Amino acid sequence: MTLLLFLLILSVLIFVHELGHFYMAKKNGILVEEFGFGLPPRIWGKKIGETIYSINLLPIGGFVKLYGEDAITENNEQKTMSSDLGRAFFTQRKTVRAVILLAGVVMNFVLGVVLFSVIYTRLGIPTESGEVSIVEIVPNSPAAEAGIRREEVVLAVDGQMIESTDQFVELVNASAGREIELSLGEADMEVYGRMVTVTPREDPPENEGSLGVVVSSVRMKFFPLWQMPLRGAWFGLKEAIGWGLTIVVALYVMIRDLLMAGVVPQDIAGPVGIFQLTGTVARAGILSLLQFVAILSVNLAVINILPFPALDGGRLLFLGIEAVTGKRVDGKLEQWMHGLGMVLLLFLLVLVTLNDIVRLTGTGNLRGLMEKVLPF
Repeated sequence: MTLLLFLLILSVLIFVHELGHFYMAKKNGILVEEFGFGLPPRIWGKKIGETIYSINLLPIGGFVKLYGEDAITENNEQKTMSSDLGRAFFTQRKTVRAVILLAGVVMNFVLGVVLFSVIYTRLGIPTESGEVSIVEIVPNSPAAEAGIRREEVVLAVDGQMIESTDQFVELVNASAGREIELSLGEADMEVYGRMVTVTPREDPPENEGSLGVVVSSVRMKFFPLWQMPLRGAWFGLKEAIGWGLTIVVALYVMIRDLLMAGVVPQDIAGPVGIFQLTGTVARAGILSLLQFVAILSVNLAVINILPFPALDGGRLLFLGIEAVTGKRVDGKLEQWMHGLGMVLLLFLLVLVTLNDIVRLTGTGNLRGLMEKVLPF
């Protein structure tokens, strides 16, 4: 089931991407030779109008074959083989070609926004409450032993009123090793509900904090029904932009570490890592799965817009060179560059996949993996 879900998610993301290219090509009068679901070899195909709609053997995404997509030189053979040059991709204005190339990226980003919007509409809109609430409590922590409960609001620490999460964390950490008194109440109430004494740890386990609680001043708030889709869309857009920036930084760190140290960061996941995460997220529920798909969709948009050969961003780069110089880049040179880019991308994919396997098997490094796998 995890494999089927993984393939379905991957297919939807790539299919949505290619659907963007298909729609904008049709809208601008480009001859679309084939629109396929999955990757060749072809299992079934039917020509409707001028386009072949096909189902292919490999159930991973889809593709769009545009007439004259690679024919960008004056003496290209396709120029003498058809009278439909006006509908070839390479004969279109630069703005039209740019719009078609960008359409796939835009579709992936929009899908991410839509999915994030659905999540926020269902769970509520993150709203600053002005109160410090207990969100999670670590088992066997000082907070758990003191009887502190989730969703309680911290009103004061040793009589000092709490106005922000940073202030709360600072006061608790400064009191590590000695007993403190917390004044707790309920949301939207300024009166004390009860007093609790607790001793923050001086040397807590990693990522647990001295008290063993997760606090937040943000609350998921519901607005009138007619406002929720609009507010959800707005926060969905901000979430997609935020993840986009996070992914850009992660890609920079990965490339930097790969070039400078020859290693792939441990928190970078490839196909194997994503496959593992798919099963874990699916078990957490439909909203977690939608969030996962939204993040992957934004990730695909960011990667494809990078100015790297073989990607949409790489094709846009060549289009930009043409706009600056006023001359088309030699077709053979561009095809060679895209081929080289694909080889480099596949090499990077192999490295990230090996990194996934090393992490999941706990072998520590590639040599340890080989010693574990090979019988000699």
